[in-house]
Amino acid sequence: MAPPNQLCLVLVIFLSVFSLSSLSTSVIIPKANVSLSIPSSQLVFLKALSTPEFIAAMDTTQLGTLIMKLRATNAKATLNVYNEIIKKPGSPQALKALNCCVEAYKYAILSFEMVSSELVEDPQTANYDVAVIGPKIANCEKELINVKVQAPRLLAGNRFMKYYVSMGYKITSTLELENPNEY
Repeated sequence: MAPPNQLCLVLVIFLSVFSLSSLSTSVIIPKANVSLSIPSSQLVFLKALSTPEFIAAMDTTQLGTLIMKLRATNAKATLNVYNEIIKKPGSPQALKALNCCVEAYKYAILSFEMVSSELVEDPQTANYDVAVIGPKIANCEKELINVKVQAPRLLAGNRFMKYYVSMGYKITSTLELENPNEY
């Protein structure tokens, strides 16, 4: 059975994600006439936590490392969507907004990868590195909205990024509280 601190952390993260989320979202890929159903964040989170790697996590640090690596992988997938959409014809303003988002996601990927290694040595630095991702994604979202880019799939990717930033922040904060004198 998982240690009490780990169970509390999972509960706090789940409740955080639950409070930030809505139910299932339908997404239409622009100019492709394809509709996808994206499960609610709760289902994505529960699915992620039910993998063998997460079940085998022995402590909060391992759990946090796995979540950060998962988020880096998911951010890469969203970055690929941005790169696909950039290839399609569009206005210079839309291209500028999309490129802003590409840079934000590249930064987020690097940050999540760094955080997964920093959790062991320095959760306080990891906490900062997770926290600075949020404003970059918010700026990306603002740019998309300002130029009226109609890409619900991208906005959904940004929303999931916010969930993972929130989870990362909770994890790194918890690690700081668990071991206040070690860092």
